This record gives sequence, structure tokens and C-alpha cells, in this order.
Amino acid sequence: MSPVTPTSIAERVVEAILAQKLSPGERLGEQELADNFDVSRTVVREALMQLQARGFVQVQPRRGWYVVQPSADEARDAFAARRIIESGIIDTSGRPMQKVIQQLRRHIGEEERAIQGADAATRAFLLADFHVCLAEQMGHRLLANTLRDLTARTTLAATLYQSQHDAAQSCADHAAIVSALEAGDSARAQQLMVAHIGQVEAALQMGPDAAPESNDRLRTAFAPLALRPKAL
Repeated sequence: MSPVTPTSIAERVVEAILAQKLSPGERLGEQELADNFDVSRTVVREALMQLQARGFVQVQPRRGWYVVQPSADEARDAFAARRIIESGIIDTSGRPMQKVIQQLRRHIGEEERAIQGADAATRAFLLADFHVCLAEQMGHRLLANTLRDLTARTTLAATLYQSQHDAAQSCADHAAIVSALEAGDSARAQQLMVAHIGQVEAALQMGPDAAPESNDRLRTAFAPLALRPKAL
């Protein structure tokens, strides 16, 4: 078993955000996290400082650490950044696409099974992770890391602003993008990606910031997702 480090804890927090298992405004108690991961509070504090630098948590004096609540403007900025990056990474010219398409279709198959099942967390994570997987498969490792954070930010916005976007529609959008890539039509894939991100953004209810629920869900939030390992 790999040792628990501040970085691995930080990644588990981001994973929980992508799976919508952590809500905007939710408190992250240092001792609770330390108990959950069986580490010292010093290790937890280092993880939280990493997450603070990435814009996922904030510390409130004499109150503790909380998951950020993105404003409407911050949400729009994150969606705009995603449109720029995700349309830019779609370029099939001179690239062997057979393995890429195979991996993406495998991912979509997992999305479809999760949608049919009852595990909402796995469903939410896979739908968000498609975009990171696409960047990785297209050979953009550094951008994949950036995109993971941006996708987590828009996931927080979707949770806070009560997104009405349908999971099955997202999966269908992903399949259409992959079909365009398989046909070698990068321009069509780019158009579909931009439209998909726009539809997800449009489904947010951009009213006043919702008040977060106050409850203790840390142990459930950080339980590993039931995901099959990706083929290499």
C-alpha cells in the first residue's frame, strides 16, 4: 500500500469534489481528516495548504478549513477556460487515433453503466473524468492536470448552482465527440465540445449563492470510488 502523503490526500479531496461527494462550503476538519487518513494533523495541514494554493479550500480565522463556494463570475471564468483548453486539445492531424478512440469508448461504456446503476458518485466522477481522459489520450499530460482542476471547479459550481443538466445527455455528448474524432473530423469534434460545455454551463441556476448544508460526510466522501483500472 502506498504511503499517505499530503499530495495523495489533496488528490482524494479533488476526486471527492469531482464525484460531488463534497459540497461547496463544507467544513474540512483537520482532526477528522487526520483520523480518516490515519496521519498526523501536520500532514493534513500540508494537504490543505496545497488545496488552498489550487483554489479549492479556504481557511476562515478561528473556524477552520472549508471547501470554496465559487461565485457566478468565477464559475463563468472556469467554463470559459475549459472551452479554450478543450477545443484546443482536439487535433487529430498526424496522430494515430485507434488506441485513443478505444480508450475513450471504454470510458463512455463505464459512464453508461454508471448511469444505469445507482452509484451517483461514480456517475458524476466518470462524466467529469471524460474530459481529463480525453486530454491524456491526446497526449496533453500537463494540460490534463490543469483541466482536472478546472473541471473540479465547474463541478463545485454545478453543485452550488443546482445544475439541471442530464447525465445521460452528457454521456451522449461525449459519444458524439468521440464519433467525430473517429471520423477524423476535428472541427466537428471541437464544435461539439464547445456546445457541450456551453450546455452544462447554461444548466446552472445562476442565482444568489446557495447556503451549503452543514453535515459530516467526510468518511463517506473519501471512500474510494468503485472504478475499474484503465487499460494502458
